[in-house]
Amino acid sequence: MPSPLKIALAQINVVVGDLAGNADRIIAKARAAHTAGADLLVTPELALCGYPPEDLLLRPAFLSACDVQLRRIAAELADCAGLQVVVGHPLAREDGVVRERSWSLPPCLNAASVLAGGRVTQTYAKRELPNYQVFDERRYFYSGRDAGLGPVVFDVRGFKVGLLICEDAWFDEPAAAAQDAGAELLCVINASPFHVGKVEERETRMAERARAAGLPLVYAHLVGGQDEMVFDGASFAVQADGALAARAPMFEEALAVIEVDAAHRLSGTIAPALEMEAQVWQALVVGVRDYLGKNGFPGAILGLSGGIDSALVLAIAVDALGADKVRAVMMPSPYTADISWIDARDMAERLNVRYDEMSIVPMFDAFNATLADEFKGLAADATEENIQARIRGTLLMALSNKFGSIVLTTGNKSEMATGYCTLYGDMAGGFAVIKDVAKTLVFRLARWRNAQGPEIIPERIITRPPSAELRPDQKDEDSLPPYEVLDAILARYMEQDQSIAEIVAAGFKPEDVERVTRLIKINEYKRRQAPVGIRITHRGFGRDWRYPITSRFRA
Repeated sequence: MPSPLKIALAQINVVVGDLAGNADRIIAKARAAHTAGADLLVTPELALCGYPPEDLLLRPAFLSACDVQLRRIAAELADCAGLQVVVGHPLAREDGVVRERSWSLPPCLNAASVLAGGRVTQTYAKRELPNYQVFDERRYFYSGRDAGLGPVVFDVRGFKVGLLICEDAWFDEPAAAAQDAGAELLCVINASPFHVGKVEERETRMAERARAAGLPLVYAHLVGGQDEMVFDGASFAVQADGALAARAPMFEEALAVIEVDAAHRLSGTIAPALEMEAQVWQALVVGVRDYLGKNGFPGAILGLSGGIDSALVLAIAVDALGADKVRAVMMPSPYTADISWIDARDMAERLNVRYDEMSIVPMFDAFNATLADEFKGLAADATEENIQARIRGTLLMALSNKFGSIVLTTGNKSEMATGYCTLYGDMAGGFAVIKDVAKTLVFRLARWRNAQGPEIIPERIITRPPSAELRPDQKDEDSLPPYEVLDAILARYMEQDQSIAEIVAAGFKPEDVERVTRLIKINEYKRRQAPVGIRITHRGFGRDWRYPITSRFRA
């Protein structure tokens, strides 16, 4: 009996634009796979340049540099006898020459090349280009189908392997074309951003693809954070009947080795699936760690109020970076309750982070004195509340400028949706950690994290009514519907695109629906000025939300 074929899936964390560094990482994984006896190493989609490279793809110099590094990888792995390597990369070549940029055509192909014996042996181009949610691949790529390129099936020790790239595997034609060309196993390379439910959806759809083709399938996936997106790893393999054969861990680099026997049955290690809260937590942790690490920030700073949002962000930051790289600053106002001080100090001590208190009372008094003549005879309102938030934002940004740490903002998705936040105040900062986390999920995550070990978020922070503490006895529900109602309307209107009439028909009070949807519409201008934040739902307030600021449409 011949020995089983060994396929290694390189679940790697690359950096967009670090072409030499990414190439080095691929080379290292290939050598590790060769040492492990692998016959084939598969890297994720666009692993050479990182995903998504966005408008870097419009620069001919970038595409040329990618080609140079691809050939370097092939040359440096020439001594790995018997190993073939699939590398994802952009391709803008015609007879070896980079095409001149034409504004009437996308500049390149989303490609996967097979490397063996020191050279590129075959190249496949992605056929199905997604243009929804966070994807806008038709801006950058033209389809392999339009380029007149057919399927790629290559031989690995007698097994015929058909290449597909991400979206290709969600459609019938690319897999059928590979099968018609003789493929006995489908190899899919991917860069598919995480959102809640996506892992299960991928495995379900790829099982359907395997059953439809009657072929086993391996799926190599990217891991790590890139701006607002997080890639969760969880590379996997399914049998021809769709049964799960292997799964790599989520949210960490891995080299998953899968064996294929003579009957085309796959075998490998199946890492456990994570519960929803664990997936979201790990996505947030990876998002913070990679945003700071890949952009060179030495640490993070945030305003710790004694409320649940800042408490959650502090916990995530410490899990991501370590306590020594996180600083918390409490900035009490005349309306800060004693329990807020107590709980903020308590949490900082539990996490062993640097904690400072800077009263904003003198500055608030100075602002009020300066504006006294202008505001004479006018009642206090949101103006004075916003001044407090902007003082805090100024202090945090000053500390950031002086010491280099990035300010993490603490606003959640419910607040971003309704504008319950202050421009140049609590929105001031460099990275919005829970920008896509609804308030009701904030509470769930806090309780989940406390259940994982020593309680790090004081119970009173979780149970006390949420308040911005910008006026006496203020509570969030003075300005907003209860969060259970608000978040349910938000999910239906913003994430599911339901109309106002449909939401009312589902049993919500018309006045609540009108109020929430109006707030979503009129606060678009604020969201345009918000820092980038981690996406954990299938629709966040980032690159997959592009609504006009000026609009009179109401439905």
